[in-house]
Amino acid sequence: MRPLRIGVAQINPVVGDFRFNRDRIIEYIHQGLTHEIDLLAFPEMCLCGYPPKDLLLKKSFLDENMKSLEAILPETKNITVVVGLPTRRNEIYNSAALLHDGLLVGMQDKEYLPNYGVFDENRYFQSGSKANMFHVGTWRLGLSICEDIWHPEGMIRLMCLAGAEVIINISASPFHAGKPHRRADMLSTRALDNRTIIVYANQVGGQDDLIFDGNSLIIDQDGKILAEADLFSEQLIFCDVDLDGVVRERLQEPLNRQETLRRESELLEVQTINLEPLQRKKKSKPVLNTSRHFELEQQDPHSQVQKSLAEIYRALTLGVHDYVKKNGFRKVVLGLSGGMDSALTLVIAVDALGAENVVGVSMPGPFSSRGSITDAQALSRNMGTTLLRYPITKHFNHMEKTLRLIWPGKEWDTTEENLQSRFRGMTLMALSNKFGYLVLTTGNKSELAVGYATLYGDMAGGLAVLADVPKTLVYKLAQFRNQTGPKPVIPRTIINKPPSAELKANQKDTDSLPEYALLDQIIVAYVEEDWNVQEIVNYYNLEPGLVERIIHLINVNEFKRCQAPLGLRITPRAFGSGRRIPITQHYRELFEP
Repeated sequence: MRPLRIGVAQINPVVGDFRFNRDRIIEYIHQGLTHEIDLLAFPEMCLCGYPPKDLLLKKSFLDENMKSLEAILPETKNITVVVGLPTRRNEIYNSAALLHDGLLVGMQDKEYLPNYGVFDENRYFQSGSKANMFHVGTWRLGLSICEDIWHPEGMIRLMCLAGAEVIINISASPFHAGKPHRRADMLSTRALDNRTIIVYANQVGGQDDLIFDGNSLIIDQDGKILAEADLFSEQLIFCDVDLDGVVRERLQEPLNRQETLRRESELLEVQTINLEPLQRKKKSKPVLNTSRHFELEQQDPHSQVQKSLAEIYRALTLGVHDYVKKNGFRKVVLGLSGGMDSALTLVIAVDALGAENVVGVSMPGPFSSRGSITDAQALSRNMGTTLLRYPITKHFNHMEKTLRLIWPGKEWDTTEENLQSRFRGMTLMALSNKFGYLVLTTGNKSELAVGYATLYGDMAGGLAVLADVPKTLVYKLAQFRNQTGPKPVIPRTIINKPPSAELKANQKDTDSLPEYALLDQIIVAYVEEDWNVQEIVNYYNLEPGLVERIIHLINVNEFKRCQAPLGLRITPRAFGSGRRIPITQHYRELFEP
């Protein structure tokens, strides 16, 4: 046997906080030494945090990365460590550094630079062009970075054909619903195809609109998960592997040998770096498997739908926590209308920050129902939060009367409706200024898509918690939260209430919009799947006029979304960094029977 104890430190770095990130890495290195880990991997860009964006264009920022790396080196005596950082030679590279027994022994640069969705790496980095393989005693190691592992060909394949038995992939792979399962399947396939051990070290934590789920993995040459880190929390995982198992599998698999012969010229690009083995005492009892994955699969009574809702809910909670804490806020404030969106936002905020750090504000206006006021009070009691009450009717009536002097004879319309929303937004921003609270907006993706929101009113704030959550999903998450706690916290009267902005008498959302179940189908098809009018009409058997009207609303409200606060991303095509449409544009899609 050739045993190797491999570990992954799944950490939550802060962009630009070199001292914090360095200390966190050293802390986990010491834990690794305590557990007698031979090889410990950290996430992509963990020295500086990911994504650093245009900070990469500052020479001082790049220099700080190397200073942090040098500070970590003495802590790597008697252990091999892989950390991610940007490096500068003639160009800037996204690199994985191999630290071995107190020395920096080599770098591997990222080959595939993603430039889609939320990624913009071609703006900053040069692609790596050389594959390195490291011999450490009796084991052979290849390094790769995030996107590299998603491609079946490339340097990883070359490393394995040249004899690499372990592939480390350091990653900063952001979450969206369904991605952890898809990513695990891909990694298992990559391990099986190459008959290699895959060590996947992913970042965890919130960074602006992105949420990183972690879910780091160690997978053997048969594609079996040996160790799996939790979702959405920092963790150290490790297990023992037998490298002779990789050799046996490859000896029995002739396909790789034939491909090696065909690609001899390419294999010349693989540079081998020989290192002295670590001088270790005999290890304690071997660790066969630190994963609780299979046990949970057998015992978890929830359906796949419930698991998906749990992932989304935890992602939103982590996103709120990290955005608030990393940006130096202590408390948040939000308008509590008695409706579904503000209720879910409040509950997420309490779960993220604690009830003592969440302030709700009830701001009843001339058309607020008694039930909306009492529902807000009941929710606040259930969650243990402070509830302030500031009626806006008197102020609204005064302003309406004043403005009527400017436009005598004009009929009531959305002007007066929006005025109420803007009084509420002004009140929340005043509390933010006076007490240093971060304002959470409560609008959902369905409303944001069609512009059913008020600029400088309910869109005024610092973080849009539900901006990527369609209205139908809002209800599912509320039901999920009510079922998972010791008792329901969102009153049934809120869940059963027809959605209404309550900005005019007897108003309902369906006065302006189709039912949300139908609206969300159109939004998902158009925004997330890029279907045209014809495809949506045919697939859902809808009236062409309805589909054209909704798509028109999506298109003409781009200017609003560009002024909206940052929203947490849980889908591949979130508004903002995930979907980029010009405001000024005349392209229109129409139904052509």
